[in-house]
Amino acid sequence: MIEWRVEPGPVPYETAVAAMEARADAIAAGTAGELVWLLEHPPLYTAGTSARTADLVDPDRFPVYQSRRGGQYTYHGPGQRVVYVLLDLNKRGRDVRAFVQNLEAWVIETLAEFGVRGEIRPGRVGVWVMRPDRPANADGSVAEDKIAAIGVRIRKWVSFHGLSINVEPDLEHFAGIIPCGIADHGVTSLVDLGLPVTMGDLDAALKSGFGRVFGT
Repeated sequence: MIEWRVEPGPVPYETAVAAMEARADAIAAGTAGELVWLLEHPPLYTAGTSARTADLVDPDRFPVYQSRRGGQYTYHGPGQRVVYVLLDLNKRGRDVRAFVQNLEAWVIETLAEFGVRGEIRPGRVGVWVMRPDRPANADGSVAEDKIAAIGVRIRKWVSFHGLSINVEPDLEHFAGIIPCGIADHGVTSLVDLGLPVTMGDLDAALKSGFGRVFGT
């Protein structure tokens, strides 16, 4: 059985990474079960393995942590649900691409619980929503905002790190970076979209949708 853990308060980033590293090693060794860990972090920026220095616009704004997950710069902070997904891919098929696609599908299914259509875009990591209520892009296409980020690491075929979904973070905090290296699109949240969704609401939707995407 998968363990679901929900933290009641913000967890320091370094504390979370150390806990994930230890749990991933234990899962690989067969001494611990899989874990989905739901938490929030204090305001901070993380740099993935593809992060570009130029994308850190305001390096003194919040603490910056180097992360060995994939991806570029990401913001974490209160009002954003961080979901660390520690699964044994030895038992689930050693297919990293399929695993990431499942994470995307999980986010899309979760958002659908609130009437939000999440979409993926080739060449852009994460999950996006159309914003016809905003001015169109320069090429006339409908504006889009990012609502969820994905960045994972695989070691000994055990996954860790995972994804984040914006519930009600301070969106201005994203201004200190170019999120995921994409400058020509914005960032949104469930509350910014006009939905009075709580963190508990999102957690329930995540748990409901997990089995339909990943199985037990």
